[in-house]
Amino acid sequence: MKSNLRVLIMHVLKYKFQPQNRSNSWLYTIYEHRQRIQETFLDSPSLKSYYLEVLDNCYQHARKEASIETGLPLSIFPQESPFSSDEILDADFFPI
Repeated sequence: MKSNLRVLIMHVLKYKFQPQNRSNSWLYTIYEHRQRIQETFLDSPSLKSYYLEVLDNCYQHARKEASIETGLPLSIFPQESPFSSDEILDADFFPI
């Protein structure tokens, strides 16, 4: 769950902060990891509360990973998630 969440958040951050580099590959990765997390919830509904517990920690790791992968300074990515817990998992949400 945490690995999928970190990858998902990292790609949503890249999507928001590098709009010039948006690609179908990023869209697919966002879709795939949202699906993986939703399937985890179907298999283990109790993990929905765990998701909220680990969200901030996963965001912090994803923020650093996004900085490393994009070459953008860490300071570009907000310390607090600009996305709500619902937006992160929303299949129709893509930040502008």
